[in-house]
Amino acid sequence: MVKDTKLYSILNFKCPYCHQGDFFVAHPYNLKRVGDLHDRCSECDGRYSIEPGFYFGAMYVSYALGVALAVSIWVAFLVLAPDAPLPWMIGVIGTAMLLVGPLFYALSKIIWANLFLDFENPTGTRRSGD
Repeated sequence: MVKDTKLYSILNFKCPYCHQGDFFVAHPYNLKRVGDLHDRCSECDGRYSIEPGFYFGAMYVSYALGVALAVSIWVAFLVLAPDAPLPWMIGVIGTAMLLVGPLFYALSKIIWANLFLDFENPTGTRRSGD
């Protein structure tokens, strides 16, 4: 995977500016620290929270991820097991949503950050090696 792409930043939970520093304090499934961000990047000193409430928009991304998962599971049931009872399908979808919830929460934040924080030097100062 190419390192200087937004996809690299999203899939590896890296800084949206430099794609090197860690974005989250802990792994998404560390439920005590789920969704906690570093204030600044350890590599480029870029700020992750540019204004209060910046990450509220990530709810829309999380909703889209959840809908995509639910529809995918539903279609898989319709194709692979068309005679499965409805309560069983809903139970499987609900369990899947519960299991991937922390991952979707983290993914929604990093996707939202990559939509609005550009791959550039956020502080305007020269980085080492430039």
